[in-house]
Amino acid sequence: MTQKPTRQDRESAQLLDQTLVRGQGGETHQTAGGDTPTLTTQQGIPVADDQNSLKPGPRGPTLLEDFHFREKIFHFDHERIPERVVHARGFGAHGFFENYDSLADITRADLFQRPGERTPVFVRFSTVVGNKGSADLARDVRGFATKFYTQEGNWDLVGNNIPVFFIQDAIKFPDLIHAAKPEPDRGFPQAQTAHDNFWDFISLTPESMHMVMWVMSDRAIPRSFRFMEGFGVHSFRLVNRQGASTFVKFHWKPKLGLQSVVWNEALKINGADPDFHRRDLWDAIQAGDPPEWELGLQLFDEAFAERFEFDILDATKIIPEEQVPVRRVGRLILDGCVDNFFAETEQVAFCTQNVVPGIDFSDDPLLQGRNFSYLDTQLKRLGSPNFTQLPINAPTCPVHHFQQDGQMALHNPKGRVNYEPNSWKGDSGGPRECPVRGHTPFPARVEGEKLRSRSDTFGDHYSQARQFYISQTGTEQNHIAAALVFELSKVQRPAIRSRMVAHLLNIDAGLARTVAEGLRLKEIPKPADAAWPTRQDLPPSPALSILLNGPGRFEGRRLGALVTDGVESALLSALDGAVTAAGGTLVIVAPEVGGVTARDGTWIQADEKLDGGPSVLFDAVAVLVSEFGAKLLEQEPTARDFVADAYAHAKFIGYAPSALPLLEKAGVEPDEGVFALGGPEALAGFLEACGELRLWAREARIKRL
Repeated sequence: MTQKPTRQDRESAQLLDQTLVRGQGGETHQTAGGDTPTLTTQQGIPVADDQNSLKPGPRGPTLLEDFHFREKIFHFDHERIPERVVHARGFGAHGFFENYDSLADITRADLFQRPGERTPVFVRFSTVVGNKGSADLARDVRGFATKFYTQEGNWDLVGNNIPVFFIQDAIKFPDLIHAAKPEPDRGFPQAQTAHDNFWDFISLTPESMHMVMWVMSDRAIPRSFRFMEGFGVHSFRLVNRQGASTFVKFHWKPKLGLQSVVWNEALKINGADPDFHRRDLWDAIQAGDPPEWELGLQLFDEAFAERFEFDILDATKIIPEEQVPVRRVGRLILDGCVDNFFAETEQVAFCTQNVVPGIDFSDDPLLQGRNFSYLDTQLKRLGSPNFTQLPINAPTCPVHHFQQDGQMALHNPKGRVNYEPNSWKGDSGGPRECPVRGHTPFPARVEGEKLRSRSDTFGDHYSQARQFYISQTGTEQNHIAAALVFELSKVQRPAIRSRMVAHLLNIDAGLARTVAEGLRLKEIPKPADAAWPTRQDLPPSPALSILLNGPGRFEGRRLGALVTDGVESALLSALDGAVTAAGGTLVIVAPEVGGVTARDGTWIQADEKLDGGPSVLFDAVAVLVSEFGAKLLEQEPTARDFVADAYAHAKFIGYAPSALPLLEKAGVEPDEGVFALGGPEALAGFLEACGELRLWAREARIKRL
């Protein structure tokens, strides 16, 4: 008896029957034909190319007359009110940027002219996919947006914690976000990309493969905002007073080093404290331990851009730091929490077009589209063209213009003149343009046929994805494979899973086999068609690994100490001193939040109750329970989880000898990451080990059991 095909089967068949055409840049076109309707604009105008914005020549800037792109991005910008469509869940802080040296030789930007000068800043960190109520530890890109309040206006460096992006042309941004967001017919999953729509889009978009490697790595589940990098993503220009241009890529390097969590830990943190990242930043600033980053510049000229293996206008590509070292030019310190979350963090408006004299754009088509989109987005979200008058968005330098009226106009020009040019003299005539001080675009030569196209220099989609993968340690590679298996296991349509494995075969055959085995594919597909063959000669880049760039110290981290009545107060006090000396924080976890009575009769105040302070909230743990306390907690699931999770997540564990029964009950097998705590030498050895943050060799052993 033949089984009747299900709706899912029919949809899968329709998915495979569509005609796929690959463009010059490797992008996939799904063309109309048969019963497939022709894509049109909202005005009913048939669309010939939905993959590329209109440019003068394949590498030219996006043209304002591209009505299809403008309509598409305009509608996308206005889809949600008042919550941001992307980067809705954010947290911000105030601080300052301080120069190390003058950069007058490469830029006329005023904030970079004087060594030691401090520029006020506001930074907003965020996730991309989830809404305002989603959890902090979703697997996602993190926004890292910085507003500099300079003496010549606001400069918005609107970046992410990953240096590349999914797409090459901004015309595809609405499609990307639509695919990643909750599926529209059901409104879920929330803050997750583990669903059919996202991976369907990705599997049809080869240019995304480099970004997929980053997002499936531990970069997408950072331990803290304080322990992650930031990137400007695009190539920009710096222009000096002589009019000379230097290309630049912007980097933020955390002074406390890089650190992420593991996936199982992220899931449990979201359950224990969905505000984990917010709370971490707030607590650090409130404790007088403000986080710090260094601003780094990758500087290169036209000659390098011409000889570089990839196109510097392609936002899916990096320039390895080994080829162009990062020059550290200043430091960013966040030392002030907001006074009102809505007024500041929610109402802050970033626009990539906000640059100051001395900073200019490249013709990167993704950047060009962002420059158009952000202003329109902020107008819709904040309800008025006067959003720049809100205190968090207002420049700190003098502002002079003829713009007036509109909703919520707090400041209107005075006098009878509201136009320019005019013949009124002096102050009565209002401000005038200034060719010397004003922002002057670099006169880059642009020419070419007006067309929708993508340069064939954008066509290599796999080589840097491979370079990223081979730059990871074995532990990190295992995490990438596990993430891909997990995400694709949530995809219901087998055809999508197979398409993704076909792409992975162009990146690394071993990775593809591991994922295929994890998904139990019945057969391995052929490698996906590639516009350019994957280069095998790109060397590993150690700068791309988190574990190879760890801090090597415990500074800024938290150690959770589980205690009970009868704890040895001298040992706890000595541990507290050692953690403080290492720059960390000791958090006391007890069965009851009130605290415990130590063996010598002293009262010890607790910071967390055991079932509200699981070990996933800490970077290392110490189990200092008494013999009596160990017997009680052996029967307590949360206590066993406290120890078992720390062990499973490869954290360093210190213990008092009286705690051994609890450790054994939790399945802890002594290894080089489990320390018996006693005298000063034992404490020093434990804290020194904690500086490595994890004992990754244990993770591999546990998986073999």
